[in-house]
Amino acid sequence: MHGNAGVGAHSAYSTPSIKRRLVCMVYESLLLFGIAFFAGLLFLGAIGTSTYGSLRHIFQVYLFLVIGIYFVGCWRLRGHTPAMNTWKLRLVGADGARITLRQATLRYVCAWPSLLLGGIGILCALFDPQRRFLHDRLAGTKLVLSDAAKEKIQGP
Repeated sequence: MHGNAGVGAHSAYSTPSIKRRLVCMVYESLLLFGIAFFAGLLFLGAIGTSTYGSLRHIFQVYLFLVIGIYFVGCWRLRGHTPAMNTWKLRLVGADGARITLRQATLRYVCAWPSLLLGGIGILCALFDPQRRFLHDRLAGTKLVLSDAAKEKIQGP
């Protein structure tokens, strides 16, 4: 099965361990540091000053949007970010199909409070039958092992 398979394909997907997803998140944070750093350089180069006062809030919104474009774009176009690809994870809809722009955007927006409120959204995976994070449940998405990871685990 391929990541863009349609309805009914979800039974062929394997759910990755929570540990694998958390390690991927750590790697993702390293990539995000680079993205935020260069986006910040562009912002500061464009305004020619530091981010004091109201510029601080504009800068925060700018970074939120830049990071959002990165995640939503990667999830929607390829089904994974570079970090997810490294860890052989793919994001699909609850039915196993490619996610919509709405689902990708909702997942991104819901992930922030899910992570920032003490990781409550991650803890929800311990009680979810499909081990989905809270933001995945809210967006109607799930993380699965990509085809390459399944072949490695199950053999050719």
